[in-house]
Amino acid sequence: MTQQATGGFHVRLAETNADLEAAQRLRYDVFVSELGGGGAMVDHDAGLERDRFDPFLDHLLLFDDRTGAVVGVYRLMQQHMALRAGGFYSSGEYDLTPLETCGRRILELGRSCLHPDYRGGMAMHHLWSGLAEYIAKHEIEVLFGVASFHGTDVAALKQPLSFLHHRHLASPKLRVKARDTSFQSMDLLDEADLDRKAAMLQMPSLIKAYLRLGGMVGEGAYVDHDFNTVDVCLIMDTHQMNARQSKIYRGDHR
Repeated sequence: MTQQATGGFHVRLAETNADLEAAQRLRYDVFVSELGGGGAMVDHDAGLERDRFDPFLDHLLLFDDRTGAVVGVYRLMQQHMALRAGGFYSSGEYDLTPLETCGRRILELGRSCLHPDYRGGMAMHHLWSGLAEYIAKHEIEVLFGVASFHGTDVAALKQPLSFLHHRHLASPKLRVKARDTSFQSMDLLDEADLDRKAAMLQMPSLIKAYLRLGGMVGEGAYVDHDFNTVDVCLIMDTHQMNARQSKIYRGDHR
């Protein structure tokens, strides 16, 4: 992809080992130091959050032009990359057969994070603009990936999980399901007992953003004790995004 430069940021794919380590360092700061996650390949001495998938996929990086630092990251895995890696990252938590056999170009999104100093501003829009260019270049039709609630107390998340189950469940043709060994029902409340305000207050901002773009969820959640999260699988058909939503996704507010 071409390098995008706008508003004091630029976005490009990782090209060197130094780029990859910068991404892994930011991921360590966010997922390990801030959120209490872990993993078999985390390097605490070097401050790097890494796993076996890193060599096989694309790493989209957001740079602050003033400092040169990597302040945002996305991991992007196309189907041919997953074949080389032995599967998608999400396949450890979800049966992805509906997506893998849908006959459309699919892209897994993962490890999305921003440095704390850049949250709540325009940084995420710049990162999404770079992602939109990548999607257009590779003619991606369906996006998916796990998104997380912090903590592993499922009962405390009954409102947002039930809201997702009742109001945003993916169509059967794209509906992945949490694997039986890790299946956690999200149908924790009757629909009549949903409190939308309470559910949205607990909903992570990234999940809310995907819902605004037409995102749906697979069936069941996954409790990830290594990362101290409850995960849901988000799915988005890029063809069903309307013009206004597409502009938001590209970071274009004109």
